[in-house]
Amino acid sequence: MTDNKKLYLPTDGKVIKNLRAGTFVSVYGTLYTARDQAHKRIAAAIRAGEKLPFDLNNAAIYYCGPTPAADGQIIGSCGPTTSGRMDAYTPLLLENGLKVMIGKGVRSPAVTQAIKERGAAYLSAIGGAAALYQSRVTACELIAFPDLGCEAVYKLTVEDFPAVVSVV
Repeated sequence: MTDNKKLYLPTDGKVIKNLRAGTFVSVYGTLYTARDQAHKRIAAAIRAGEKLPFDLNNAAIYYCGPTPAADGQIIGSCGPTTSGRMDAYTPLLLENGLKVMIGKGVRSPAVTQAIKERGAAYLSAIGGAAALYQSRVTACELIAFPDLGCEAVYKLTVEDFPAVVSVV
C-alpha cells in the first residue's frame, strides 16, 4: 500500500508525472461531471470549432450523473459511472488539454496509450460509494446541457474526494 497524496485540481503534467499507479489520492478543487451524451456533444463542438462549456486545458472530468439535490443538500447521489463508455471520445478530449478523468472500470488499450502519451491520469473511484462522494462536494453548479438531466455538465468543488491512481 502506498501513501495517500493530495491532488489539487486543475492540475498539469508536472504534478501528474509524480503520480504512480496504485497511489491513493485525496482530490481537492474543480471537477466537471460528464457522461456519454455530454461527451458526444463536447466532441462535436471540438470538431466544429465551437466554444466548449468549460476549458479543457488541465481540467478534470468525473464520469458521474448526479441525482437532484434534496432540500438542504448541495448535490444528490453522485457515484462514478463506467468509464469505458467514454472511451470513443477520450483521445480527442486529451488532445484538447484534459488531464484527469475519474470513474470506475477499465479503459481500452487505445485510451490507456493516449493517457500516457498526453501526460494525463485516470483515477478510479469506488463504485457503490455515492453517498461518500456526495459528502465531499462543497459546491455544485449546472454549466451545460440542462436538457440532459442528470447527464448535464456540472461544475463541482470537492474536498478530500478519495480515488486511486489507475493509469498515468
